[in-house]
Amino acid sequence: MPKLLFSRIRLYEFKDLMPNMKRPRRRRKKDIQCVSVQKCNDEMYSSKLSCQTDHELHLEKLLKDKKYLAAFHSFLQSEFSEENIEFWLACEEFRLTTSPEHLQWRAEEIYREFIQPTACREINVDQRVREKIKQALEKPNLSCFDEAQKHVYLLMERDSCPRFLHSDAYLSLKRKSRTLWYL
Repeated sequence: MPKLLFSRIRLYEFKDLMPNMKRPRRRRKKDIQCVSVQKCNDEMYSSKLSCQTDHELHLEKLLKDKKYLAAFHSFLQSEFSEENIEFWLACEEFRLTTSPEHLQWRAEEIYREFIQPTACREINVDQRVREKIKQALEKPNLSCFDEAQKHVYLLMERDSCPRFLHSDAYLSLKRKSRTLWYL
């Protein structure tokens, strides 16, 4: 068995060499566990919060900036999930509709294209939301797609946006926008 580098005697000698050094207070095992659990919980909460807020802010920025929106759209096309962004944009355009006749026509068009079970670009929403939208089509209003739009937004925020933010397309676009700013 190897010799210990610091025996008790040598540790005391070492302590005597450093007279200004205060001896740390001994913590009980229970205190250490409580502190470590609290620290872990705080770190997990803050990292989840900052990560969620970070992606949320990025998705908002992506949807407002035309260059980033176009890049995000092409990224979603490469992942075969462009129906999400197209549905979200269609809902935003639908909210700007003013005439009731056009509202009815546009609501049915969005339903056939994105919501209907046999739609060519069907989005991923549950049956309850589909039925709710189908009932709302009898007398559509500007908020009839809100629940589905929110669901798709959250799906993009949690799934597609983080992958896009780490993609080469986003990073090169970000680099280009920084260099243009300096010119």
